Amino acid sequence: MLVISWLAWAVGLGLGAAWIIGRRRLTLIAALAWFGYGVYEYLMHARVLCTGECNIRVDLLVLWPVLIGVLIAVGIGYVKRLWQTRAAAGK
Repeated sequence: MLVISWLAWAVGLGLGAAWIIGRRRLTLIAALAWFGYGVYEYLMHARVLCTGECNIRVDLLVLWPVLIGVLIAVGIGYVKRLWQTRAAAGK
């Protein structure tokens, strides 16, 4: 689980860098969500939020689709913006 925390923070850091460059609100929301998920996973690993009897993590059935959905939405937004920029430059 600790590796998942680091990976979530890495994704959050990448999204944070993308937000600094693009200043899109959804990117900031996604970065904060991934950082928050990293903290949540770290606290689960440290047994602050779970006493060790958390073999079945039903919470991930909600968290992962939301995180992946926001990440996909950010990606679509940047591709759409790139596409519009290239279309405008071609005119």
